[in-house]
Amino acid sequence: MSTQHTRRPGEDTTASPDARASSDWWSTAISRIHPGEILLRGYPVEELIGRIGFAEQIWLLLRGELPTPGQARLLEAALVAAVDHGPQAPSIAAARMAATCGIGLNSAMATGAGLLGDTHGGAGQQCMQLLERIIEGESAASIVAEHRARRAYVPGFGHRFHPRDPRRDPLLALVRQAIQEGDAQGDALAAGLALEEALAGDRPKPVPMNIDGATAIIYAELGFPAELGRGLFVLSRSVGILAHAWEEQQSGTRIKGPLPRPLLPGYHGPPPRAVPPRPTRDNRDQRPS
Repeated sequence: MSTQHTRRPGEDTTASPDARASSDWWSTAISRIHPGEILLRGYPVEELIGRIGFAEQIWLLLRGELPTPGQARLLEAALVAAVDHGPQAPSIAAARMAATCGIGLNSAMATGAGLLGDTHGGAGQQCMQLLERIIEGESAASIVAEHRARRAYVPGFGHRFHPRDPRRDPLLALVRQAIQEGDAQGDALAAGLALEEALAGDRPKPVPMNIDGATAIIYAELGFPAELGRGLFVLSRSVGILAHAWEEQQSGTRIKGPLPRPLLPGYHGPPPRAVPPRPTRDNRDQRPS
C-alpha cells in the first residue's frame, strides 16, 4: 500500500522517494539548515541577529511566531528573576562540587541541571497545573484543603528562606501591566491570588507566593503549557549554574565536598566492631550426617 507524499514549502521535489524518506526522519518545523542558509521558523538568522533579544528568540523557537514587545518583556522578566538562588540550592552546589573534580564546564552544568526535578525545580510546573484547575472552575479553597488533608505543600507558595520572596511583587506588577496593555488575560493572576488568599485563611502569618508561583502565573498568562514552564525554569537557572560552576572552576580548589574539610558527617551506625573469623576449610567440611 503506497502513501501519497505531501509537498512542504522549500522541499526539493527532485529527490527520490528514498531520499525524501531519509530527510523526513528528523523533519522539523523549527529550523532549516542548508549550505549558506539558516532559517529559524522561517526567518533568516542573519536578519534576527541584532534585531531580537534572547527572550524573543526563545519564544520564536517554542511558539513559532515572534512575541509582542509586552510578551517578550514579561517572559524576559521571569527568566531574569529565576537565574540563581545561591550555593545553598542543591543544583548550584552540585555544579560547584562537580567543577572541582576535573570535569569540563559542560559536565558541571549538566550535573547541576540534572538535579532539577519534581522536588527541586518542579514547583512552577505543579503550580501552573493548579492554576489551570482554578481557571477551569475549581475553587482555590478546595485545592488548599486537599493539600492540607494530605499534609502537602501547595507548590508556588511559602519559602524556607524568605519571609516574603522579594521577586514576587515586581513580577506581579509586570503581569498587571501586561494585562492593561492587552498582552495577558489575567485569569492566571486571579487564580494565583485566590490561592494565596485561601492559603492565608485565618492564619496569623500569611503564606505569600514565591518565585515559582509568580513565574507560574507569568508562563500561564503567556500561554505556555505547564511542562514548558518547567523547561523555562531550567533554562533560566542554567545561567546561575554556569556562573557558579565557572567561579568555582577558577578558584583552583580540587575535589571540594559538601562540608568544609575540618568537618565530618555525623554517623549513627553500629559502633566499631570486629569482623568475625572466617570459617576454616575443616569447619566448612563438617556437615551434619
